[in-house]
Order: sequence, then C-alpha cells, then structure tokens
Amino acid sequence: MPELNLLSELQERLGGEFISDGFELTDFGEPQHDSWSDAEEFVEAFLPFAQANGSGSFYAFWRVDDRADLATLPIAAFGDEGGIHLTARHLRDLLCQLASDRPLSIDWDDVHFAEYEGYHRKREGAPQAHQSYVAWLKQHFGLAPVSDPNDLIKAAQDEFGARFETWIRPFI
Repeated sequence: MPELNLLSELQERLGGEFISDGFELTDFGEPQHDSWSDAEEFVEAFLPFAQANGSGSFYAFWRVDDRADLATLPIAAFGDEGGIHLTARHLRDLLCQLASDRPLSIDWDDVHFAEYEGYHRKREGAPQAHQSYVAWLKQHFGLAPVSDPNDLIKAAQDEFGARFETWIRPFI
C-alpha cells in the first residue's frame, strides 16, 4: 500500500520516535486479533497495521467489502482492555487524526482521542518527529491536522457504525 510504505519510510528516518502519541506501524496484516475470535471470517476481515497507543491497542483495516484500494477501507481500533470500534472512514482520515498528536483511549464502551498530555514529547527528538510528520502529511497528501480528531471518529461511526455492529455481534 503506497501510503503505508511512505509512512514506513518516514518512521525509519525518524529513528523510532513516534509521529503521534503511541502510534507505530507494525507488520502489515500480521494477525493480532485472532484471540478475539477464531472464526475464519472474523480473522480474515481485519488487516492489522499499527499500534494505536502505548498500551497495546492496535489499528486494523476492516474489509467491509472487496474494494481493491485497501487505503479506502474503514479502520477499526482493538483495545488492549477490550472493545473494537471504528475510528476512521479510511486511511487519510486516520492520518489527519494522527496529526492531532493526541492519545487514543479505547475500552468496551467507547473510543476517543483524549486531551493531549505531552508526556511522550519530553524526550529529545520527539517534538521534531511530530513536526516532521505534519510536514510530511502536507507534502505527500495536502492534508493538515484536524481541530478535533473525534469528529472523524463520529463520521466513521455515522457512515459504517450500524453495519459494523451488526456484522461483529456474532463474533464478540
């Protein structure tokens, strides 16, 4: 996927510094969700690609249909403490959410980007990594940070939420 390949190159150049609070690309499609359900339909419906926060939650594309461009699939977040929720309508929405540099909080009842606390930015090099990401986002996609990343969660849930809840109910 070209967008993730570009992001991976940036992540490598930044030497392990987070581009956004707790976000880090992982091996694409490597099952991290098979402990949630062993049903083949469930496992094959998600393509994990990144850690969502510092506590073990992760992002995965949800194969809502058979579209060829995976970057246009909705994105779900799996919570390390439980809960699976849609967080973005597609990859570009997630990229804009990450530009807000706010930590993702997820549990069984809710998913949201919490207020920025700044603890992860105290290390040397960390603020520059996020600034590099915001510049990268504008350069490659013409996108900028959104004022409230939770608005994009709401947009994803408005567009796909009912369908997602109906689909996932037999598995969870």
